[in-house]
Amino acid sequence: MPTAVTQGIRVTVESQYLPERSSPAGGRYAFAYKVRIENVGAKTTQLKSRHWIITHGDGKTEEVRGDGVVGAQPVLRAGEHFEYSSWAMLSTSFGTMHGTYQMVRDDGARFDAVIAPFSLALPHSLN
Repeated sequence: MPTAVTQGIRVTVESQYLPERSSPAGGRYAFAYKVRIENVGAKTTQLKSRHWIITHGDGKTEEVRGDGVVGAQPVLRAGEHFEYSSWAMLSTSFGTMHGTYQMVRDDGARFDAVIAPFSLALPHSLN
Protein backbone atom coordinates (compact mmCIF):
# COMPACT_ATOMS: atom_id res chain seq x y z
CA MET A 1 0.00 0.00 0.00
CA PRO A 2 1.37 3.41 -0.92
CA THR A 3 2.43 5.33 2.20
CA ALA A 4 3.99 8.73 2.83
CA VAL A 5 5.05 10.41 6.08
CA THR A 6 5.26 14.21 6.32
CA GLN A 7 6.14 15.93 9.61
CA GLY A 8 4.75 13.05 11.66
CA ILE A 9 1.58 12.50 9.60
CA ARG A 10 1.47 9.10 7.87
CA VAL A 11 -1.00 8.67 5.00
CA THR A 12 -1.72 5.19 3.62
CA VAL A 13 -4.13 4.46 0.76
CA GLU A 14 -5.68 1.26 -0.55
CA SER A 15 -7.82 1.16 -3.72
CA GLN A 16 -10.16 -1.27 -5.46
CA TYR A 17 -12.31 -1.46 -8.58
CA LEU A 18 -16.10 -1.14 -8.14
CA PRO A 19 -17.75 -3.17 -10.93
CA GLU A 20 -21.26 -2.46 -9.58
CA ARG A 21 -20.76 1.31 -10.09
CA SER A 22 -18.94 0.99 -13.42
CA SER A 23 -20.11 0.88 -17.02
CA PRO A 24 -17.15 -0.09 -19.22
CA ALA A 25 -19.28 0.13 -22.39
CA GLY A 26 -20.01 3.75 -21.44
CA GLY A 27 -16.41 4.55 -20.50
CA ARG A 28 -17.12 4.78 -16.77
CA TYR A 29 -14.83 2.98 -14.34
CA ALA A 30 -15.45 3.45 -10.61
CA PHE A 31 -12.76 2.96 -7.98
CA ALA A 32 -13.01 3.08 -4.20
CA TYR A 33 -10.13 4.15 -2.02
CA LYS A 34 -9.65 3.84 1.71
CA VAL A 35 -7.38 6.35 3.44
CA ARG A 36 -5.76 6.04 6.86
CA ILE A 37 -4.24 9.21 8.30
CA GLU A 38 -2.10 8.63 11.40
CA ASN A 39 -0.32 11.06 13.68
CA VAL A 40 2.95 9.25 14.35
CA GLY A 41 4.51 12.49 15.64
CA ALA A 42 4.25 14.28 18.97
CA LYS A 43 2.18 17.36 18.05
CA THR A 44 -1.62 17.62 17.73
CA THR A 45 -2.55 18.35 14.11
CA GLN A 46 -5.83 19.08 12.30
CA LEU A 47 -6.64 18.25 8.68
CA LYS A 48 -8.15 21.40 7.17
CA SER A 49 -8.47 20.70 3.43
CA ARG A 50 -7.53 18.38 0.58
CA HIS A 51 -6.05 18.62 -2.90
CA TRP A 52 -6.25 15.58 -5.19
CA ILE A 53 -4.80 15.14 -8.66
CA ILE A 54 -6.54 12.37 -10.61
CA THR A 55 -4.87 11.16 -13.81
CA HIS A 56 -6.82 9.00 -16.27
CA GLY A 57 -5.06 6.38 -18.38
CA ASP A 58 -5.24 8.65 -21.44
CA GLY A 59 -3.34 11.41 -19.62
CA LYS A 60 -6.35 13.59 -18.80
CA THR A 61 -6.04 15.12 -15.32
CA GLU A 62 -8.54 16.50 -12.86
CA GLU A 63 -7.91 18.45 -9.67
CA VAL A 64 -10.22 18.29 -6.67
CA ARG A 65 -9.94 20.75 -3.78
CA GLY A 66 -12.15 21.14 -0.77
CA ASP A 67 -12.46 21.57 2.95
CA GLY A 68 -11.78 18.50 5.06
CA VAL A 69 -12.55 14.94 4.02
CA VAL A 70 -16.00 13.31 3.93
CA GLY A 71 -17.43 16.31 5.78
CA ALA A 72 -14.86 16.18 8.60
CA GLN A 73 -11.78 18.14 9.63
CA PRO A 74 -10.31 15.60 12.05
CA VAL A 75 -8.00 16.60 14.90
CA LEU A 76 -5.30 13.98 15.49
CA ARG A 77 -3.41 13.89 18.75
CA ALA A 78 -0.17 11.92 19.00
CA GLY A 79 -0.89 8.25 18.27
CA GLU A 80 -4.41 8.84 16.91
CA HIS A 81 -5.68 8.02 13.43
CA PHE A 82 -8.64 8.76 11.16
CA GLU A 83 -9.92 6.51 8.38
CA TYR A 84 -12.39 7.19 5.60
CA SER A 85 -13.47 5.78 2.27
CA SER A 86 -14.40 7.58 -0.92
CA TRP A 87 -14.45 6.88 -4.62
CA ALA A 88 -13.50 8.31 -8.01
CA MET A 89 -14.81 7.82 -11.54
CA LEU A 90 -12.39 7.44 -14.45
CA SER A 91 -13.01 7.38 -18.18
CA THR A 92 -10.33 4.70 -18.61
CA SER A 93 -9.76 1.32 -16.96
CA PHE A 94 -6.68 2.56 -15.14
CA GLY A 95 -5.20 5.72 -13.72
CA THR A 96 -3.53 7.21 -10.66
CA MET A 97 -4.28 9.59 -7.82
CA HIS A 98 -2.04 11.60 -5.51
CA GLY A 99 -2.20 14.83 -3.60
CA THR A 100 -1.90 16.57 -0.27
CA TYR A 101 -3.83 17.29 2.90
CA GLN A 102 -3.38 20.79 4.27
CA MET A 103 -2.65 20.41 7.97
CA VAL A 104 -2.40 22.89 10.86
CA ARG A 105 -0.78 22.32 14.24
CA ASP A 106 -2.02 23.72 17.56
CA ASP A 107 0.68 26.41 17.37
CA GLY A 108 -0.66 27.58 13.97
CA ALA A 109 2.12 26.04 11.87
CA ARG A 110 0.81 24.82 8.50
CA PHE A 111 2.14 22.16 6.17
CA ASP A 112 1.05 19.85 3.36
CA ALA A 113 0.96 16.14 4.21
CA VAL A 114 1.80 14.16 1.08
CA ILE A 115 -0.55 11.50 -0.30
CA ALA A 116 1.75 9.17 -2.26
CA PRO A 117 0.66 8.21 -5.80
CA PHE A 118 -1.51 5.10 -5.96
CA SER A 119 -2.99 3.12 -8.82
CA LEU A 120 -6.60 2.79 -9.85
CA ALA A 121 -6.78 -0.30 -12.07
CA LEU A 122 -8.98 -3.22 -12.96
CA PRO A 123 -7.98 -6.54 -11.40
CA HIS A 124 -5.81 -8.52 -13.85
CA SER A 125 -8.60 -11.06 -14.41
CA LEU A 126 -10.84 -8.31 -15.81
CA ASN A 127 -8.35 -6.69 -18.24
